[in-house]
Amino acid sequence: MYNYVYYSRKLCLSATILSLAILIWNTTIVSAQAQGGNGYKLTLAEAVQFAKSQNKWVQAANIEESAVGEDRKDAYSTALPTVNVSGSYQRFSDLTLFTGGLSHSTTGPRKPTPNSAALGVDALFNIYSGGRQRALQKEQTSRLNLAKLNTRDQSGNIGLQTANQYLDLVSLNDLQKFIRDQLKRAQTRLNNINALHKNQKVTKSDVLRAEVALSNVELSLQQNENDIAIANQKLDILINVPDSVRILPIDSAGMAKPEIRLLLPLIEAAGVLSYSVQKAAENVEVQRAKLRSVQSNNRPSLSFYTAYGLNYPNYLFFPPVNQAYAIGFVGLKAQYSISSLYHNKSKVAAGKLRVKELEVQQEAYSDNVRTEIKSYYIKYAEALTRISVNEHSVEQARVNYRIVNTKYLNQLSLLTDLLDADNLYQESRFNLIRAQTDALAIYYHILYASGNL
Repeated sequence: MYNYVYYSRKLCLSATILSLAILIWNTTIVSAQAQGGNGYKLTLAEAVQFAKSQNKWVQAANIEESAVGEDRKDAYSTALPTVNVSGSYQRFSDLTLFTGGLSHSTTGPRKPTPNSAALGVDALFNIYSGGRQRALQKEQTSRLNLAKLNTRDQSGNIGLQTANQYLDLVSLNDLQKFIRDQLKRAQTRLNNINALHKNQKVTKSDVLRAEVALSNVELSLQQNENDIAIANQKLDILINVPDSVRILPIDSAGMAKPEIRLLLPLIEAAGVLSYSVQKAAENVEVQRAKLRSVQSNNRPSLSFYTAYGLNYPNYLFFPPVNQAYAIGFVGLKAQYSISSLYHNKSKVAAGKLRVKELEVQQEAYSDNVRTEIKSYYIKYAEALTRISVNEHSVEQARVNYRIVNTKYLNQLSLLTDLLDADNLYQESRFNLIRAQTDALAIYYHILYASGNL
């Protein structure tokens, strides 16, 4: 009886602890859902990093890189000896001999036996082929480097798109706050105008215009909510998460901007480290390897080959003997194509011209990158200046709205002036956000153009 009570109490205690744990877990989950719902909080750097690793285009580029890596392994494996194993068996029919045309014939068994069989192994090892093997290996190595650059380029491009989309979402979220503030001002303004109209201090037209202004703000709010939903879906696709996930940006437009002097090393190195320039350089190396492969046709080749086999019957003697024999050999094979002196001449010339063409293209890519990144550098400095100007403009517009609003309530200004002041305040706040996000977008363009994203 004592044991039964003891185990019953122990079981009840365990059930109580388990229930408490489940309750705490459910409370935590509910609290998290209440805080973020199906939202997912991300910083700008996290969003870019997720996109660079999870985006489907980046995954496809990684698969292609792996495939090119296998091609390179295949190019190196061709330097290994070629080994073949062969076997055969034949059963011959009787031998028919004709004399006097086809009028007389005699038939007899095939000598020394109607059976024939062979089993052997042979190997061929390339000693020297004019540099063709090394040229192929170099070409595949350059192609692998090119595939890696394509993956990095695709990853950086997706990162740039993600940064732009994230900043667009930040801008729309801030605009949502501004529109809600404007909506509160419009509602307060309409209430004040209705009160003034009841006291016969303003005309009915002011009431109607205030109502129209309120309706326009409500419509802007709805339009901005739709824009946020569209921008969020685009960002979901870039970072490869379900469309139902709502991204909640942690970073704001006012996040710290890099000092312009810190961008100078990126600007100076862009002409060499840019993805397009690096890919152009690898294309030159690929073409040079192809040229060396073509030039190898003008050189002799030397290979080692061997074979060993078991044969039946023995045809080495005459007459043939009904017996099996085994024999093998080793040897060297040298070959030189005299016709390559005139057949290969134009191919080599064409290969050299293509190398020169790609070298010129590499220089052109470098010029374009330097021009592009210097333009971004200038625009970044302009964006930083615009931020400081807009910060001052926001404060001026806020003070101006307060003054005009006070004057209107005292019947010292027109409703048109008040609506203009409200729109100016709204526009100046949004211009500040746009200037801040533009500066960050330009910064990410500089990172991508310099091969650092």
